[in-house]
Parts: sequence; structure tokens; C-alpha cells
Amino acid sequence: MRQKARALALTATAAALLGACAMPPATGPMSFFITSVGSGKGADFGGLAGADAHCQKLAAAAGAGSKTWRAYLSVPGAFPSPTNAGGTPSIHARDRIGTGPWFNAKGVLIARDVAHLHNGNNLSKETALDEKGAVIKGRGDTPNEHDILTGSRADGTAFAPQTDTTCKAWTSSTEGSAIVGHHDRTGPLPENWAKSWNFSHQSAGCSQEALVRTGGSGRLYCFASN
Repeated sequence: MRQKARALALTATAAALLGACAMPPATGPMSFFITSVGSGKGADFGGLAGADAHCQKLAAAAGAGSKTWRAYLSVPGAFPSPTNAGGTPSIHARDRIGTGPWFNAKGVLIARDVAHLHNGNNLSKETALDEKGAVIKGRGDTPNEHDILTGSRADGTAFAPQTDTTCKAWTSSTEGSAIVGHHDRTGPLPENWAKSWNFSHQSAGCSQEALVRTGGSGRLYCFASN
């Protein structure tokens, strides 16, 4: 009995150690931020590459340029056509940002991994900081800037290509519209869409003025992918 009890104790200790190893650290270097500024051209970032470069530039200015940064943006694919028989696959935001864990500029854990990011993350007005560690204005502030560009569904995937949800794949500052999320997890009604960080509503347009009119300023979520 004594040997059996000892074996059980050792098993419990091993399980606890394995569990501890599986958990991310409580704090860590910055691997997530909201951009302190937009492109200056509404939702036109010059495509995904330009949006990634915007994240990289701001991260470098904040001393985190050694990481590879990706904008949390999706782009719908294209249906098969006579000139493109195979169609074009969609690009999903969730597939672009690495595996986590992600921490804000003050070292606070935002999400353990991709699954946690899309179900139960620690994103709020108090934690969704810019690369300088500053709080982004939200609903109730002047101006309200809680609309963050994503072009994504709640699970981090792209929409079907019938409707423009990404301001022409993040190249338009005129025609089109884009899906945005609310970093402060609040809106005018107590509905799920109002609380969504990545899938709340469409913008009024793609110009800077249109983004401001619906409660944003052309900001992005940026994640370190490595």
C-alpha cells in the first residue's frame, strides 16, 4: 500500500509539472498591440504586405522590431472563372499571426494561443494597448476610436467574395467597406456583435472620413508571428 501511495504521489507530481510546463508565462515581452496610428489613407495599406510593414515599422520604433509582425487581417479569395480555373484561396487572419502566446506592451497576457484568442481571450479596453502602452479611446470617449479593421469573421476567417469586406483587399481609400471589431468590447446595444473584438459591423466606407464616421481611425491589431 505504501508503494502504491508513493507511485500515485509521483504520478500526481508529474502531472502537475507537465501542466505547469504547458501553461504560458504570466507575463512576457510585447507580442501584440493596436497600432497607434493608421495608414493615413483610410483602409488603404497597399494590401496585406503594406499592413504587415506598418505593424513592423511601429513595433521597431517601440523596440520590438526583432520579431516578425503581422496585421490581423483577412482577404476573401476568388471564385473559379474562365481566366482562373482553380479560383483563389482566401487568406485568414487567424492563420497569419503565429501560435502565441501574445502579451501587450505592459506584459499582460492577451491570449495563450489561436484557440484562446478566438474564445475567451483577455482583450479589453484596459489590455488592448498600442505599441507605446497607451490606451485606445473607446465608446464614451471623444473621439470614439474603437473600430479596429479586421475583415474577419468571429473565428478569424475571411468572408465569401460576393461582398467587399476588406476595402478591396486593403487597397482602397474610396469605394468599398470593411469589417471592424470593437477593442473595448462595447457598443450601442448589449448584443454579441457589440462586444466582438474582431467581427462587429461594416464601416461606412474606406476613406479616413468614413472610418471616423463609424467610430474608428483606421487602426489595426498587430501580432508577433514568431
